[in-house]
Amino acid sequence: MPVIWIRPTRGWASFNLRELIEYRELLYFLIWRDIKVRYKQTALGIGWAVLQPMLTMLVFSVFFGRLAGVPSDGIPYPIFAFTALLPWQLFSHAVSESGNSLVMNQQLLTKVYFPRLVIPLAAVLAGIVDFAIAFVVLLGMLVYYGIAPTPAFLMLPFFILLAIAAAFAVGLWLSALNVQYRDVRYVIPFLTQFWLFATPIAYSSSLVPDAWRMWYGFNPMAGVVEGFRWALLGTANGTGSLMVVSTLVIALLFAGGLGYFRRMERTFADVV
Repeated sequence: MPVIWIRPTRGWASFNLRELIEYRELLYFLIWRDIKVRYKQTALGIGWAVLQPMLTMLVFSVFFGRLAGVPSDGIPYPIFAFTALLPWQLFSHAVSESGNSLVMNQQLLTKVYFPRLVIPLAAVLAGIVDFAIAFVVLLGMLVYYGIAPTPAFLMLPFFILLAIAAAFAVGLWLSALNVQYRDVRYVIPFLTQFWLFATPIAYSSSLVPDAWRMWYGFNPMAGVVEGFRWALLGTANGTGSLMVVSTLVIALLFAGGLGYFRRMERTFADVV
C-alpha cells in the first residue's frame, strides 16, 4: 500500500488540482447533501427556486418599472428584471453559503484530512440546481413575450461560468476570513443587500454615463448581469469595456482569494 505523508503547507501554497480531482466523490456528496438539506421538510420544496426571483421581479416591476418609470432598454420590464435576477440569485446564494461553509462544517474540518477547497466549492455548485429550475421559467417568459434568441445566446455558458467564478472568488475570501473573524457572518447579509442595488438589476447600466461605465465594471456582477441580458435579450450593454473590466476583476479576485485561502487553510482546524 502506498504511504501518504500529510504535512502543513508553507508560505503561499500553490493550487493542487490533482488533489482536488482525487476527492471528487467527496465534492459530489457535499453538493448532494446541501441540496437535500435545503429543501428537507419544506412545504414548497424546489418551488422556492422559482418563487424567490418571481416575487422580487414583481416588486421591482411595480416600484421601479411602473411607479418610478425606470427605463428597460425597450424590453418589457418583468423579463428585463427576471433575466438579471437569475445570475444574481446564483451569485448571492453561493456567496452566503460558501462564506459560512467552513464554520458550518467545523466538525468535519477537525476530524479528517481533505482539500479544504472542497467545502466552499460544493456550496457554490449546489446553487446551480436552483438556477437551472428558474432558467426553465425564464425560457417560458421569452416565449410568452415573443423574444427570439440571437446568435449571442451561444455565449450564455460563458456568463454562467463567470457568475460561478465570481461567487467562488468572493466565497474563498469570506470563508477564510470567517474562520478568523466571526463578524463576517453578520457582514455577509449586508454585503449582498448593498451589492444588489449596486448591480444593474432593477435598472440598466445605460443610465451610467459613458465616461464612468468602464469604472462601473469594477463591480464584477455588473458585467455578468449585462452579459446575461445581451445574450438572452439582445441588449447592447453586455459587451465592451464594462464586460472586459468585470472579467479582469473576477480573475484578480479569484487569484487573490485562492492564494489567501491556501495560505490560511493550515490554521483552519486549530482556529475554527
